[in-house]
Amino acid sequence: MGWEAWFALGIVALIFVGLAMNRPSDALLVGGVVAMGVAGILTPAEMFVGFSNTGMLTVGALFVVTAGLRETGALQTLGRWVLGRARDERSVLRRLVSVTTMSAFLNNTPIVAMFIPIVEDWCRKHRVSSSRLLIPLSYFSILGGTCTLIGTSTNLVVNGLMIDAIQTDPRLAETLYEIGLFELSRVGLPYAVIGTAYLLLVGRWLLPQRKGFREQMDAASREYLANMRIEPGCHLAGKNVEEAGLRRLTGLFLIEIWRDDHMISPIGPSEVLEDGDILTFTGAVSNIVELEKIPGLVPFVDEDYEAQAAARRHETLCEAVISRTSPLIDKTIREANFRARYNAAVVAVHRGGQRLQGRVGDIELQPGDTLLLQAGPHFADAHRNNSDFFLVSGVRNSQAVRHDKAVIAFGLLGLLMLLMTTGAMQIVLAAFLVAGLMIITRCVTVTEARRSVDWQTLITIAAAFGLGTGLVNSGAVEAIAGGVVAAMGPWGPRALLLGVYMLTTIFTEIITNNAAAALMFPFAIAIAQGLGVDPRPFAMVIAFAASASFMTPLGYQTNLMVYGPGGYSLRDFVKIGLPLNLLLMTTATILVPLAWPF
Repeated sequence: MGWEAWFALGIVALIFVGLAMNRPSDALLVGGVVAMGVAGILTPAEMFVGFSNTGMLTVGALFVVTAGLRETGALQTLGRWVLGRARDERSVLRRLVSVTTMSAFLNNTPIVAMFIPIVEDWCRKHRVSSSRLLIPLSYFSILGGTCTLIGTSTNLVVNGLMIDAIQTDPRLAETLYEIGLFELSRVGLPYAVIGTAYLLLVGRWLLPQRKGFREQMDAASREYLANMRIEPGCHLAGKNVEEAGLRRLTGLFLIEIWRDDHMISPIGPSEVLEDGDILTFTGAVSNIVELEKIPGLVPFVDEDYEAQAAARRHETLCEAVISRTSPLIDKTIREANFRARYNAAVVAVHRGGQRLQGRVGDIELQPGDTLLLQAGPHFADAHRNNSDFFLVSGVRNSQAVRHDKAVIAFGLLGLLMLLMTTGAMQIVLAAFLVAGLMIITRCVTVTEARRSVDWQTLITIAAAFGLGTGLVNSGAVEAIAGGVVAAMGPWGPRALLLGVYMLTTIFTEIITNNAAAALMFPFAIAIAQGLGVDPRPFAMVIAFAASASFMTPLGYQTNLMVYGPGGYSLRDFVKIGLPLNLLLMTTATILVPLAWPF
């Protein structure tokens, strides 16, 4: 190998070290690409070719599509359908298998982001540790993502690499043509079935029993008093307290019901809820925020409070602490005319060391009381230095959900599936069309769409393309592939396929799935060419191996997302994921050559 090859491999080694030390993946890969450009291994066009890759662009558009589903409550509705009336941990685990189907057609990262609070809410209500369910949630989504082209960004990245390879070497056009939407299902379906069976029959016994980060925070959070009113059309009306799931709320307690100025307390499990009932809860602010996301259940502050989520779309929740000099002291919220004075509505009140009762509007405020306010987006900045309050701060993830747009969001999702399955439009165009329609129909605003895009993931994917090209240009790929073929060639192409799978899944656990796919792709193609066999099965095995990240939380974003909420350790992932990795590696090595012969 020449100096260029050693230089390129050195850059890759430094990137691996940086990723193992939890340095930002996008900065490391962009830095590696720039270094190769400065060394003359890459031209400026080759350095940034990944930023125009259709696979990377499709991933970006799907972030916006999923944001529209999340902001309208469509994903939450799906979540309620999935869990239904599950009563125990085992039934929830079985119902979460449907996440596998969902993640086959939607990017699995936002699906897991949506399901984490749904699973946590169920765990709080039923006093089950979320560590028993969150690792399976992540694994189910990964398995489902392997079934279709759009199930995970890894498949789109491999598809984009195949398209780029054809442009570089037209002779590969007969074998490295674009992946069909359901082509991966040939192996992906048995892959998902075997992995799911393992999790249901074996893996669930290996799951730990721990208190996650959110459970620890809820235990230490201050307790608010809040009134919530059941609006006409709310699905809680007509159900008794037990059926509505309000009987066993962890960290949140239903203490009173006000009906026609008559207070019902204590509340029995058979008490039937009615339209117009005002429910009095005490609990942590995060739990109260989740209550407000139930369609038709709105904070009751005064008769002028806007019940429609669309009208509250530009408002947020803030916390404000009453100062000793505040003119609000010894006045009730109604007497103080709080809304007219501050253009904000008091949703809930906390008083340290006391459990408040009654209606929020009738509470006499005292110094140190903390108010949970529904206010405009600039309230915190406008009143940060107001002497009426000691402290003013915003509450994260408190924006109202646009339930009125959920039907439109579901319709647009159906349109996306139709366009992709019929081939009426290229996948990247279909994704951008539906993303644009999500914005035009106000399922998601431009600001929210921009915020929903995971730019770090997109930049990492784009830079990985340039890094892979640099490895090819430097001669490193050809030299290493030649050595691998010489060493393992006598054992046949299946042995080399197994070797490619093992290397890819190891890289995935160390770095990220997309980066591992982009880095291993040129090696795999060169190995296939060195053997004189069809490179397509080698490209396909990379798609499966790069998604098979079960042994560490580092390799796949969904694993990182459940790591904190579940209170997991690295040992938990190794204990559950290592047998699963070995099982799926055997499955892929057997099935891939049958689906795509050498």
